[in-house]
Formats: sequence, C-alpha cells, structure tokens
Amino acid sequence: MKGDTSKVKRETWARIFGLFVLAACLVLTSRPALAFKILEPAEGAKLRSGATVATHVDLGKDSGIVQVRYYWYGEQDDRLVEQDDATATGSIVAPVALIGLSDHRPPFGGPLLVPKDGIGPMRLLAVADISRGRLEKRSIFDEILVQVEPHAALTSIEFETDKPLQLGRAGQSSAFGHVDSLGKVFELPVVGEFTDGVTRRISSPASGTAYQSSNQQVIKVLPGGLLQIAGNGKTTLTVTNRGKQAELHVEVNVNDEPNQPPVADAGTNQTVKAGTKVKLSGLKSRDVEGEALYYSWSQVRGSKLAMLDVNSSEASFLAPIVSEKRTYRFKLRVTDKKGADSVPAFVDVTVEP
Repeated sequence: MKGDTSKVKRETWARIFGLFVLAACLVLTSRPALAFKILEPAEGAKLRSGATVATHVDLGKDSGIVQVRYYWYGEQDDRLVEQDDATATGSIVAPVALIGLSDHRPPFGGPLLVPKDGIGPMRLLAVADISRGRLEKRSIFDEILVQVEPHAALTSIEFETDKPLQLGRAGQSSAFGHVDSLGKVFELPVVGEFTDGVTRRISSPASGTAYQSSNQQVIKVLPGGLLQIAGNGKTTLTVTNRGKQAELHVEVNVNDEPNQPPVADAGTNQTVKAGTKVKLSGLKSRDVEGEALYYSWSQVRGSKLAMLDVNSSEASFLAPIVSEKRTYRFKLRVTDKKGADSVPAFVDVTVEP
C-alpha cells in the first residue's frame, strides 16, 4: 500500500509540475515581442501584385510611436527611405505605401496595396516614428522579404533600349554610366507586357529572367543579370522569361587595350553597438594591373542611414539606436582607371542595443 501511495504522489506532483511548465510557457508566449516587428504579411509570404493585404505590427517594448510608414522595394534596390523625408535633398525617396496610425484597425496597420507592377522578391520596410518630446525623435524599423507574382500571363518580353545597340566609339559612349570600355559592367532594362495590361520590369533573374550571349568574347553574362563588355565585335543577346523570348543585336567598338576587371571586397560582416561609429572597408579590393580604384558604396537593406565618404575606400556611419538587433546591408562597386567594373560585393552590419 505504501508503494502505491508513493506512486500516486509522484504522479500527482508530475502532473502539477507539467501544468506549471505549461502555464509558464503560455505566459512567455503571450508576452509582446521585445522588438518592433511586422506580423502580417509573414516573412516569405506569396502575394499577388495589385492585391490588398492586411498589415499588422507588434510594437514590442517601444513606447511613444506616433506612426508607422510602409515602403516597398525590389530585393536589391538601392532606393531607400530617408529617416527624415524633409532632408532628403538630392536623394531618391521611395513613395510611402501606407501610413499606419494608432486609431487604425489594427493599430498602426491596415490595408496595404501590393505594387501593381511588382514581380519577384520584394522587401517590405516598416519604419516606426517615435517621439518623446521635441528633443527626442527617432525611428525604428523591421523588414521582411516576400514573393510577389502577377495574376496574369506574360504576353511579350522586350529589351527597353536602342536597337541595334552600339557600345563604344560608334555609338553611346556613356549610355550606361561612364564611358564604354573593356570590362565595363552594366544592366539592360527588360520589360514584360502582361494580360492584365501592366508593364513590369523583369530585368532581374529573380523575376524569372535568363540571359544568353551568342559571343561571350564580346558581351559576357554575369550572375544577377549583369552584363560585361569583354571585347570588340558583334553578339546577340537573348532574354527569356515564362516561355517568351526577345533578342538584341549588339556591336561593341571600344579601346581594346588589355584590361582585367577589378575585384571588390567589402570586408567581413560586423556586429556593433548602437551609437558607435561604424567603418566599412574596401581596402582589400584589388586590381590585377595594380591601378588605382574608384569606390562606390550604397545601402541596400534597412532604414536609410546617413553615410559618409561613399566614394572612398572606407565609408562610415553612426550606428542608430535600436530596441533589438537589426541588420543593415551595404554594396560596394569598384572601377579601375580604364573604366572596368567589378561585380558588386556585399557586407552586413548588425546593430545591437
């Protein structure tokens, strides 16, 4: 009997302990997130272009939020929102897709229109403006990546450029940035017409586009939909997407002095504390011929930061105040004195409170 009594007691205590653990888990999961976070749409969600989706955020432990601004970007777009739109002189400011206020349902959220011309991976950036009086104003953000697809079929695809395209002395000497030369890297705009009547830019392989060059010794196809001048002569570029195809005849006539493209190195990923000065180093970038390099830094993820020395080997910025760790991504391109470009290099900086 004593053995049975002990067994019953052990089972009773085991059930009590189990209930205690369950209750603790429920308390923990019911607590608000520590950081400002986009709850809807979810990370990786598949959305339809032109559709309206519900937007919902968790404010976390941040107080004093007065509004939340929402912005859409392509996955690798440089175009970012300024922290203070009024001071965005000379820069490109993305249009606000939605401003969420406290009296909206849900608070600081609401119906959000997916861009009608959206296609492929897109980033949704939510920037919460915080005010604690005239002397303390700042913003925090969260960012998710979603997949946008049109509910329409592709009817035609086309290069949106002169036809035939001439690069170099015989044609557009500076059509895509700087003077055409061996090793120059560029993108060609490609658009698609869809059955819903919307024209969408589909230059990126992420939107289903693939490129092919009939002569890689003239135009070389690089990853990410980038093209590079490799030599003089003629080639035919073919672009395909969703079973549709278009061709572009290209003639290159540039200075054929041998020149190898430089290599960009944006340094290693960093983790820093809020309020510290962050230095981005491209000093390990190199040129095969040992020539001097021109640098170009840009930001491609996170709410926009004020960067210094973006055309130097070392750019810098002040790490912003954050409630929880947030990741910012930066892109570096280098060009040698003869005009040859590198492919982009990327570096992430994670900022902690």
